[in-house]
Amino acid sequence: MSESTALTDITGDYTLDVAHSRLGFVARHAVVTKVRGQFTDWNATAHIDTANPAASSVTVTINPASVSTGSADRDGHLTSPDFFDTAAFPEWTFVSTNVSREGDEWTITGDLTIKDVTKPVTIEFEENGSAKDPFGNVRVGFEGEVTVNRKDWGLTWNAALETGGVLVSEKIKLEFDISAIKNA
Repeated sequence: MSESTALTDITGDYTLDVAHSRLGFVARHAVVTKVRGQFTDWNATAHIDTANPAASSVTVTINPASVSTGSADRDGHLTSPDFFDTAAFPEWTFVSTNVSREGDEWTITGDLTIKDVTKPVTIEFEENGSAKDPFGNVRVGFEGEVTVNRKDWGLTWNAALETGGVLVSEKIKLEFDISAIKNA
């Protein structure tokens, strides 16, 4: 985006544009490859305060049953009691507890609840820009990622490999590509 189209103050309340956003993950599988997936049913709201970043906040709700990895069998296993147990735990949440900013870099710390376990997570985001779209909406974009240990949330299922190692890595990288629209 050229600097001339960027907005200087993006302060306000925003709602996630799900059609132009992605919440994904990457896990090492069988030691030798990475499996990528995403959640297709999730929403988020945010309050952005550029002058006082600590007054900013983010709330995210995820439907874990919407997991999509490109394999129906794998998705079925992920939603089973072995992993997400979506019948018993149909919703995950993230609620920010602290927001800070240095230039275009934002750091958001919050409580991530998966199943019945809540743990703090800190995610680094890069502000990609802001603009007014052809429909008159103010849009902002952010990208971020964080690596977490799935066992911290009770996601412990695994299988040992004959050659050593395990089938699914403990470390999972969460990836965020965010487009949000300022509320009218």
